[in-house]
Amino acid sequence: MITKDKVTEIFCIIDEFDKNLDMEMRKNLFLPSEVSGGKRRRNRKGRLSRSEIMTILVSYHFGTYRNFKEYYLKGVLGEMRREFPDAVSYNRFVELMPRVFIEMLLFMRLYAFGKCTGITFVDSTMIPVCHNVRRYFNKVFAGLAKDGKGTMGWCHGFKLHLMCNDRGDIITFCLTGANVDDRDIRVWKVFEKELYGKVFADRGYIKKELFESLFDRGIHLVHGLRANMKNRLMSMWDKIMLRKRYVIECINELLKNKANLVHSRHRSVHNFLVNLCSALTAYCFFDNKPEALPVHTERTAQLELF
Repeated sequence: MITKDKVTEIFCIIDEFDKNLDMEMRKNLFLPSEVSGGKRRRNRKGRLSRSEIMTILVSYHFGTYRNFKEYYLKGVLGEMRREFPDAVSYNRFVELMPRVFIEMLLFMRLYAFGKCTGITFVDSTMIPVCHNVRRYFNKVFAGLAKDGKGTMGWCHGFKLHLMCNDRGDIITFCLTGANVDDRDIRVWKVFEKELYGKVFADRGYIKKELFESLFDRGIHLVHGLRANMKNRLMSMWDKIMLRKRYVIECINELLKNKANLVHSRHRSVHNFLVNLCSALTAYCFFDNKPEALPVHTERTAQLELF
């Protein structure tokens, strides 16, 4: 359960970021209130600032409530009324959510996410948008959601590809349809921008072309072997780090079970994306993030080739 001190801490961090972002935009962009094309645009402030909206969205994903409407009516308008004295109605807040998508995305990428340390874990998880029985009647994600099969069976929705370092910090992510393979080159083009060193994955990432493509760019993909594959020599350090893939598995579990990443109550694509970004941002403020235990081996010696 999130405390009021934690809410205040999140708001202070987000508000400082928002002020710096607004300052940079004033220096490099035209203000909405400036004259443009002979017309003066309005720039009236709302009752809730962007920082307050982002704080409310991030605080929801700490697992206090399982439903956002109940969280807003009982939490924001009830228990945290002193923290948000100018809170609007629930219907109006839902309309305001898409307005902070760009700010939420920038805050998540520039502040919340971690950096690659040379040891990276990769995995993917399904994000269903509705029950499989209702996949032909879903109108919100018509043409966007796809049918795909994962380890837990068939799913109608999307697939979230995640990468994290050995400290449990998310490095980057990629959202695709549920029918996109984990080894798709389009996904790894996004990942290559943030990677170096070794990447540890499960058997679902076995592909010779992918391994050679990453190796040419200084990235070593390490994965296990299937039962029908020939045995290959692997260093003890790589075997130990393969067993530490529980880090990325724990992140997926926290996002789904605690951060309420998956639910079938989305009524617009914009709010679905806002919910995704706010859940990933909230994870970065968790106190119980998983972390790989230190290995008593010289890591630099293992990565000096790359």
